[in-house]
Amino acid sequence: MKCFKIPVLFVLVNLGRSLAAPLNSETEQFSEDDWNQCRTYLKQFYNMTETKWRKSDTDMTEKIREMQEFFGLQVTGNLNHETLEVMKKGRCGVPDVEQFTLFPGQPRWSRNRITYRILNYTSELKRQEIDKAIALALKVWSDVTPLTFVKQGAGEADIMILFARGNHRDFNPFDGQGGILAHAFAPGSDLGGDTHFDEDERWTLSRDGINLFLVAAHEFGHALGLGHSTDRSALMFPTYSYVNTKGFRLPADDVKGIQALYGPHVDSRPAKPTEPWDRCNHQMSFDAITRLRGELWFFKNGTIWQKHPWRSDVTSIPIKSIFPNIQAVDAAFEYKDRDMAIFFEGSKYWLIRGLGTLKRYPRSIRLIGFPRSVTRVDAAVYIMERKQALFFVGQKYWSYDLRRNQMERGYPRRIMDDFPGIGNKVDSAFQNSGYLYLSNGPIQYEYDYMNKKVIRVLKTSSWLNCD
Repeated sequence: MKCFKIPVLFVLVNLGRSLAAPLNSETEQFSEDDWNQCRTYLKQFYNMTETKWRKSDTDMTEKIREMQEFFGLQVTGNLNHETLEVMKKGRCGVPDVEQFTLFPGQPRWSRNRITYRILNYTSELKRQEIDKAIALALKVWSDVTPLTFVKQGAGEADIMILFARGNHRDFNPFDGQGGILAHAFAPGSDLGGDTHFDEDERWTLSRDGINLFLVAAHEFGHALGLGHSTDRSALMFPTYSYVNTKGFRLPADDVKGIQALYGPHVDSRPAKPTEPWDRCNHQMSFDAITRLRGELWFFKNGTIWQKHPWRSDVTSIPIKSIFPNIQAVDAAFEYKDRDMAIFFEGSKYWLIRGLGTLKRYPRSIRLIGFPRSVTRVDAAVYIMERKQALFFVGQKYWSYDLRRNQMERGYPRRIMDDFPGIGNKVDSAFQNSGYLYLSNGPIQYEYDYMNKKVIRVLKTSSWLNCD
């Protein structure tokens, strides 16, 4: 369930727009267009309900006072040229009156590793320039918190980044050049964390046009759980203005806000990176292996190794830093049809979506259909073509029909009988490019499931850049 469904809007301050010199408050006169802009502004940004729209309406007076207080204007409750000038500059999303503010309910990501994906690119900048601007915009937040941001090239990420025009299917259309620049959703499921930029803006990396780095850094503050600040020096102040981006660091108000959610940055880098297990030890066996949103995840006791098929680097991370309630993973498989994964530990299992466990989990593996004699699952793999999950336990295996959500009849069966050539035990398993990869200790078999034969024999560690 999403904590906050309305995105925060970031709007352009039109510095070239000016108004006639202010008149004395008693003699100020405004056109019907001015009043209409005032009403629209208060309705959109201050939640003013529709009334008869009288200029002396009490609700309008209170909303004008609220807006004047937020922007540090003289609080009169009356429309004046100073107030109207700010309204014509536009502003963003939700009005907040604290030094720093959090969204209602203080939504935050429950983990420190957050993924992001850039779905498309604006033609205003080179692809490499956009990649760098987005990475630097995220870095201003990771520099002062324990958060790390990981870019992924496919699948669902926590923060999905999009350039779009007009109506782009999130019920918050963009308005063309000027006005609304971008919007972002607070942490949560579905649209939570997603960040959208108006393609009609002239995006730049300088003071000319709209600086992508500054807007992105602001919007990512929302994607992490921050609302707007009344501090004009803060990045989270609701209106856009250019500041020098060279060596940019978060202002104090923004640091205070984000650390209220995630705590301060802790530099835990060792003098020389070490791993609790040597992944390239040729005798190394893994507890579980699965594909997950385009990556391969290898589990060993409390450690996960992650390998993207198109990148050479391998990263390792403690399981508890992503899934605090899971100590180790005995078996795992990705249910890609529903963008989920299933992790097994002992007699329990979790459903995983994104990088979080679903509510009401863990549950007992007996709910899947295992007898009481089964206390753990050694390995699991999903056969996408058959909508079938295989569970390996000791020298036997079970087959689960995901169309009917039940164990198939006639199981368990002996591994040796149905998988000739791989022995009588499977420690870990996953599917890749139509083949099954079944490991028994450090040895892995590339297996043709349709024709029931071994294609080749590998070292399990060969996936992890090991000779």
